[in-house]
Amino acid sequence: MVVLTEIQWRAREREHIARVRRWTRPYQERRSRGEKHPVEDFLFQYYPHRPAHLERWSPGPGVVLTGAGEFLRRPDFRSAPEGVVLGELPDKRVRTVSALLALLEATASRAPRLNCFGLHEWAMVYRQPPGQVRHDQLSLRLGPSGTDTVVESLELRCGHFDAFRFFTEPARPRNTLQPTRDAQISLEQPGCLHANMDLYRAAYKLDPFVPSELVADCFELAAGIRELDMRASPYDLSGLGYEPVPIETARGRAEYAKAQAGFARRAEPLRARLIEQCRMLLARAQ
Repeated sequence: MVVLTEIQWRAREREHIARVRRWTRPYQERRSRGEKHPVEDFLFQYYPHRPAHLERWSPGPGVVLTGAGEFLRRPDFRSAPEGVVLGELPDKRVRTVSALLALLEATASRAPRLNCFGLHEWAMVYRQPPGQVRHDQLSLRLGPSGTDTVVESLELRCGHFDAFRFFTEPARPRNTLQPTRDAQISLEQPGCLHANMDLYRAAYKLDPFVPSELVADCFELAAGIRELDMRASPYDLSGLGYEPVPIETARGRAEYAKAQAGFARRAEPLRARLIEQCRMLLARAQ
């Protein structure tokens, strides 16, 4: 057990809250004004982890907090002779952690593939009737016809089910794979932007049984990935200050693959840390 004094853990808590409020506060302010941001709002809308929960700090397991009686109001913490600690992983969460570990390990075991070029966002608007485009507040850089031409001229290679399920019906048969939820563990690979974005999902599903700093690391990675995702999309984001990654050109595809490889490298140690946490939690639960 690591023992943190009240001064120590309060400092870590303050640092965590200040760090994530870089994202939570602007989102909450926009929401109060009824405004939307297609890039920065996504992680709070797609993932069901509320801003208040992201701001809530936990030391993770194996840490004693002194002078921390307030934590006893939270269901997963308990008293110990030295202070307050996290209790054991509840039985009802063992299955979730086991499933996360299996997916994380399977993904980590594969070599990254970097040849999808972000076409999933294009496939989500392919031949979509007017007024039914997902981000209807944004225009398409190349217009509907130009967008459809890009999809038809390049091969769709999306292997991530949670991206594929948003493809339009005409785009689905054009994809080289037909991902399903059941096949996710056999298809997920570490070059996929969405697989790396989903490290945030894994981290918050483990909360509070992982250090909140790890949750924030995964959120920060996901925020950067979302920006690339939308810059490489068919949407015109120039009004919001984003330069496009024009994947309809060879130069744009090379730029995208380079950025994608960078995110894969950043994701690798985070995935390893999550795997380590899952293994530790399951070992302690036995």
